[in-house]
Amino acid sequence: MSEQKRYDAIIIPGGGLTNKGNVPPWVIARLDCALNLYRGETIITLSAGTVHKANPLDDNGFQIFESVALARYLIQRGISEHKVLTETCSYDTIGNAYFCRVIHVDPARFHRLLVINSEFHMVRTEAIFRFVFTLDIPPNGYELDFESVPNIGIDDHSLAERVTREAQSLENWHEIEKNIQSMQSFHTWLFNEHGAYAMAVPPERVSGKTLNTY
Repeated sequence: MSEQKRYDAIIIPGGGLTNKGNVPPWVIARLDCALNLYRGETIITLSAGTVHKANPLDDNGFQIFESVALARYLIQRGISEHKVLTETCSYDTIGNAYFCRVIHVDPARFHRLLVINSEFHMVRTEAIFRFVFTLDIPPNGYELDFESVPNIGIDDHSLAERVTREAQSLENWHEIEKNIQSMQSFHTWLFNEHGAYAMAVPPERVSGKTLNTY
């Protein structure tokens, strides 16, 4: 990405928290990349958490949302509170893209967007975001760029399992997107068929080494 390019918003998907609610190294890499590229844009941090494990709790027993922990990291390093937006509805990459668009991007009329994510997660992230942002395009449209960062702090076995899962999830997504033609049909599918958001569908849980990457 050119250092001269300015964006309306920098978007950072969540990538899990430690059991104590701290930001893990691979997510810190995303945040530090945003800090290095920051030129005054709004930064949007994404994710309530994951369906694969419960959110950690703070000292008062309240849930720590991933996006809020990411936002605090940025604010502690000098980004104004007024330049950081959080999204606390999504529990996966598909929800990241959908809720990011409907909660922040469209109402704020953001046009030029940069999405930062880890290498292991970027191929599927780009596929989903590009698809979601081609549905019912507004007059000014969108410009999406993507910046990947190294997979820092993940052991080889966990990373290998996650990469395998990402490839399968990408294949599944390509089948799903064939039946979605608009934001309305996306909304219908999301809340009727997706296990993270549909009341009638139980969420899928992962286990083993893969869980270390969520």
